[in-house]
Amino acid sequence: MSGGSRVRAALRRLGLGAVLGLVSAVAALGVGRLVAAFVRPESAPVIAVGNRFVLLTPEWLKDFAIRTFGQQDKTALLAGIYLVLAGYAVAVGVVGVRRRWLGVAGVAVFGVVGALAAVTGNAAGPADGLPSLLAALAGIAAFLTLHRLLRSGWPQYRPRPAGTVDGPARADRRSVLRAAGGAAGLAVLGGAAGAVGTTVQDRRYSAASSRASLRIPAPAERAKPIPAGTELSVPGISPWRTSNADFYRVDTALSLPQVPADSWQLRVHGMVDRPLTLSYRELLRRPLVERDITLSCVSNEVGGHLAGNARWIGARLADLLREAGVRHGADQLVSRSADGMTIGTPVHTVMDGRDALLAVAMNGEPLPIKHGFPVRMLVPGLYGYVSACKWLVDLELTTFRAYDPYWVRRKWSRLGPVRTASRIDTPKPFGQVKPGTVPVAGVAWAQHRGIDRVEVRVDDGPWRPARLARTVDSDVWRQWSFDWHGATAGDHQLTVRATDGTGVTQPQTRRTPFPRGATGWHSIAVTVAG
Repeated sequence: MSGGSRVRAALRRLGLGAVLGLVSAVAALGVGRLVAAFVRPESAPVIAVGNRFVLLTPEWLKDFAIRTFGQQDKTALLAGIYLVLAGYAVAVGVVGVRRRWLGVAGVAVFGVVGALAAVTGNAAGPADGLPSLLAALAGIAAFLTLHRLLRSGWPQYRPRPAGTVDGPARADRRSVLRAAGGAAGLAVLGGAAGAVGTTVQDRRYSAASSRASLRIPAPAERAKPIPAGTELSVPGISPWRTSNADFYRVDTALSLPQVPADSWQLRVHGMVDRPLTLSYRELLRRPLVERDITLSCVSNEVGGHLAGNARWIGARLADLLREAGVRHGADQLVSRSADGMTIGTPVHTVMDGRDALLAVAMNGEPLPIKHGFPVRMLVPGLYGYVSACKWLVDLELTTFRAYDPYWVRRKWSRLGPVRTASRIDTPKPFGQVKPGTVPVAGVAWAQHRGIDRVEVRVDDGPWRPARLARTVDSDVWRQWSFDWHGATAGDHQLTVRATDGTGVTQPQTRRTPFPRGATGWHSIAVTVAG
């Protein structure tokens, strides 16, 4: 065989192997998705592996993903998993063309890895491994079927002897056509199985219809009126109230928990005198309060956008704990979500009079599913990782000595008080502005302490006071603005810092979010046009 013939033969083998592996993978993933629709959405092979990856990912890599992809970090992770699976499938197919048993073993490994990831995940049970195992069986069946069809039309790579008639070649072409038809059919069947699984999952598990049918009662206690001057009219500044669509989302859920309101229950137990179980209807019958509260994520970098302000309706958490009777010595409230996430909150922050809520509504509508429907927890003044459990189903009174929740096990700080932060929204970093007077504006927050002062510095000049918008109370962020007079042509640096209600000013020292929140002044570079 000549060199060119060998190259063509190798390319044919590569192509056939890729088809063999990818079609088998499509069949496996489709069946896995279908079976997961009858077990648990989180048990689907890709979701199970993704969730396990999230659990095992080091903190520096999680921070990198959030910085790089923002709220699309989960989409990026799933895309990466599918790309890795595609590469693995091609490798299995190429090897399996020559050695069938290796191909079968490769598909089996896929099933075992998926099953192990599923049964060791949060809130998992033995049945969670079933989708991956049945997916592997489907993949093996598809592999063997297509392997037989492809081998029947496998081309001979040696040059044909002189005088060979075209009959065998036509027969090979017919076999190849049959193999192509088989590959297409198997791929369609796999895709159809996945589509049916998605439809069944949406019908069985979606909480959308439950949410759409809800009517949240009017709160017994309305939020404070918003005074005139709370929202500044400066183009480019963040709105005082963040819409539900724009509100940041940071969590570990690759598949959003779907909890219908009529089946939701909250269990209160642990170091209490009177354990409680509460239904959603019973929660709504409690006195509800309406509050404007700013939330922020500990992963927020200096100048980042992982913060938002919304109007919430919920029941006071402190009242519920008093009914349960918190025992002496209980200093940690562990909240658990429907997907097994655990969050630890200092008990004293719930009981000290601040508006800690079991929230049921956000900006005038039932909680969006991605923000915790049907119930989430809020504690003003704490980062979300120690206070804002979404899809809440369980509250346990315990001690910090007895239990480490999810983020503490990953070496984040136990207490998580929000650090004072300020941000320049306009001008944009590296933007170009006109000379003269340039409006500079942004937001600052220090929940439960409030913002007392914001200052802006141009280049290395003196700090100058910014104009603060009016505020409702200390649990919401404040807008600020500053008129930069006499802006001259050239490159300049704008820096902002804030002072909280206790008189403490943001430190200049830059620190990363890990392990207790970022610090430092937000600075941007701008160019004044000549």
